[in-house]
Amino acid sequence: MLDVFVEGVVQAGHTAEVADLHAEGFDPRFTAEDHAHFWGGPRPAEAAREAARVDAADAIVLVFPVYWWSFPALLKGWIDRVFTSGWAYSVDAESNTRGHLSAKPVMLIGTGGTRPTTYAKYGYGDAMRTQIDVGIFGFCGMTDVETHLLLNADGDANAERRAGYLVDARALGAGLVAPDRIPKRVQHGAVRLSA
Repeated sequence: MLDVFVEGVVQAGHTAEVADLHAEGFDPRFTAEDHAHFWGGPRPAEAAREAARVDAADAIVLVFPVYWWSFPALLKGWIDRVFTSGWAYSVDAESNTRGHLSAKPVMLIGTGGTRPTTYAKYGYGDAMRTQIDVGIFGFCGMTDVETHLLLNADGDANAERRAGYLVDARALGAGLVAPDRIPKRVQHGAVRLSA
């Protein structure tokens, strides 16, 4: 999914930097140094480097397998360590603005082995959007957030569906950077999905 998404971005005349957290050896553990930063200490070098990547990007795209209706631990740890107070958001009672990252569109592409009917039956998609789109990115001021869950694509029996998802991922890559793209708006307390 990631490869064809990037192909779509490049075919549309843009560039993409891929950050493979696993290959790069990113440490997702929230350390004593991270805890000290939360209370006003210096930012750990690894978290500062990742924040600089986010600052340099025009858009943020997270492609991930869905684990237990959320991010896998490595990606969640990246969010925990990088999207920190003072940079991504403010908890200062004096401030009129909570989120600091409002200018960047965010696209989430999650792949999962469960059927869409299971997500619908138990509300997992809505729960993920509330937790991630609103609870993380909305809290940080990022209101242009769209989520795509590409489900039930594992195994030989789903080869045709998976092939369709690859076409979709390429189109998502081209569409994210399209000049006529309409921002997807996420608001606190409600999640509005656009087709």
